[in-house]
Amino acid sequence: MANRGLFVGLVTLDLIYLADAPPDANQKIVAQEMTSAAGGPATNAAIAFQHLGNFSTLLSVVGRHPICQLIEADLSAINVVDLDCDRQDSPPVSSIIVTKSTGDRAVISVNAVRTQISPDCISSKLLDEVDILLIDGHQMAVGAKLAKMAKGNIPVVLDAGSWKPGFDQIFPNVDYAICSANFRAPIEQSVFDYLYCYGIENIAITQGGNAIEVFNHAKITVPQVKVIDTLGAGDIFHGAFCHFILQHDFATALAEAAKVASYSCEFFGTRQWMQSAHSYNDETR
Repeated sequence: MANRGLFVGLVTLDLIYLADAPPDANQKIVAQEMTSAAGGPATNAAIAFQHLGNFSTLLSVVGRHPICQLIEADLSAINVVDLDCDRQDSPPVSSIIVTKSTGDRAVISVNAVRTQISPDCISSKLLDEVDILLIDGHQMAVGAKLAKMAKGNIPVVLDAGSWKPGFDQIFPNVDYAICSANFRAPIEQSVFDYLYCYGIENIAITQGGNAIEVFNHAKITVPQVKVIDTLGAGDIFHGAFCHFILQHDFATALAEAAKVASYSCEFFGTRQWMQSAHSYNDETR
């Protein structure tokens, strides 16, 4: 059965290059491949969630700058609610170089600091018929208000890629905290202990291709694949997790999401894994 997810946070335009290595100072290099796509944690998660047979709504700032036409074209398959549809400034643009031999990526971008939206415009109607809510922290005030509205009725998933000021407004209303290895508590305390103090019991820390650490649970092994590109793998993991947690327990949902994210790393860019002949979905598992 298809579910409906609301994904709140950042949208960017990603310019992605495949090269032997990032350039040194004052060096020019020629990429072997190039692609572009809409990006951002909530954005990629929303696309993955919908690819797995669901319906996604992305709540973010897009605007009316000419570059936004490229973003809108890439996101035409999902429902996008623009928090500032009259904005004339350029959306964030990320330049990404993927190292061919390892799949590692180097990224330069700007985040959503200059495009923060007041939560006053947020209505509870956004949560009508929503089965799961994911917040990436890039629209902190909006995310905090929606998480408070959803608490107790709709599962709230937090993408904690790195510490962001204001997260403490969201933590009390989070059901599932999925952290990266880069996430650090703002005090001298383990991530697990820190988040548990807010009442969060479902906590996981992803570590790339290494095992996922889970609060009060054994580590979860990540499938080993031939890595072409790791860009967006964490975001895809979160979107897949939102899909599987509506069907399974926490540990199983993490394990299944890891399979999807690992599979995506076998392809260049953040979209090719969905276009392949054996694209990972419920029918091909």
